[in-house]
Amino acid sequence: MGKKQLRRVDLIFANDDDYLQILKKSLDIPTEEIINEMINSGLKGRGGAGFPTGLKWKLTGESKGKQKYIICNADEGEPGTFKDREILTQVPYKVLTGMAVAAKVAGATKGYIYLRGEYRFLVPLLNKEIEKFHVLCKDAGLDFKVEIFLGSGAYICGEESALMESMEGKRGEPRNKPPYPTEVGYMGKPTVINNVETLAHTFTILKYGAKKFRDLGVQDSRGSKLFSVSGDTPIPGIYELELGMTVQDFVDDFSDGDCKAVQVGGASGFLVPRKRFAETNIGYQGKLTGISLPTGGSMMLFNSSRSMFNVLDNYLDFFQEESCGQCTPCRVGCQQLVKGIEAVKRGDKPASYLDKLLKLTDTMKYTAKCGLGQSVANSFQSIVENFREEMIY
Repeated sequence: MGKKQLRRVDLIFANDDDYLQILKKSLDIPTEEIINEMINSGLKGRGGAGFPTGLKWKLTGESKGKQKYIICNADEGEPGTFKDREILTQVPYKVLTGMAVAAKVAGATKGYIYLRGEYRFLVPLLNKEIEKFHVLCKDAGLDFKVEIFLGSGAYICGEESALMESMEGKRGEPRNKPPYPTEVGYMGKPTVINNVETLAHTFTILKYGAKKFRDLGVQDSRGSKLFSVSGDTPIPGIYELELGMTVQDFVDDFSDGDCKAVQVGGASGFLVPRKRFAETNIGYQGKLTGISLPTGGSMMLFNSSRSMFNVLDNYLDFFQEESCGQCTPCRVGCQQLVKGIEAVKRGDKPASYLDKLLKLTDTMKYTAKCGLGQSVANSFQSIVENFREEMIY
């Protein structure tokens, strides 16, 4: 069997001179038709959670209350992810168009771009685009204003409810769910929160139609996806690929020829060893055989020269630093995992202690309040279970 060639796509970064026409045309489409088009496209949130975008807009629109909000989550803090920065640099108008159409569906008059603090350098460029955007919205008869809100570098604020807490001037800590943002969001009002890439894909669907987008990908993973490729690869960078590939397909195109593992989804994602490449799919295709892993876009390749102990130690140090400390499972759990693997490596604890740490991550997965504490188990378990010998010797 020959090598499968990955299908590369050029939709998000394509230059669209007809931007104004697409915006006006989209705002003229009846709300119900927009919702149906988004749902039929199969677009799911590209931040990693994978919630259907059209359904989120619909639920917010059906929520009671006159004041509603649209928030673009540009707090790109996941290690190994750098795609949203490029979208906002190269095609910010696509993101703004997506926000405008979401505002029409939801009935919102106010929008925010929650921008990662380290991306402050983008503010002049974005403000310039927003000024032009406001004129276009006015010409199109849409009462919708967008502002930039700068974060302060907290990883936890990438979680939607912690993001809203920080916007309200509070400590960036996750809220209990339910209620969900579609009912009780920013300032207690119904709110749509979408990732930068999700909104950019909205522009593609509005321009070409749901069918063209749905024809890309497979089953429950429709469309294309931006991947931030880094690590041991001769061609690092940002690539738009059709969903539905296996990790083996990806490695065949991007590795340096000596890839022993791929971290899918950043530090909070899963590490896939070489023996699992062929059976692991990238996306949400739960009906396919094998394993299916969603990702916000980070794909880090590791070759044989890399110590997986050092990789895990680095991840855990990051989580320990970024934990908001609100809940005990995450606050204490992250600290104990770091101390635990380092004690095993030094020989202060027996190798069997790793099994106790694995049980601890199970506890964190089910009892931590938000995705940060819950996802620590992903990288810990996948690395320890597949590279146990590197944790010991």
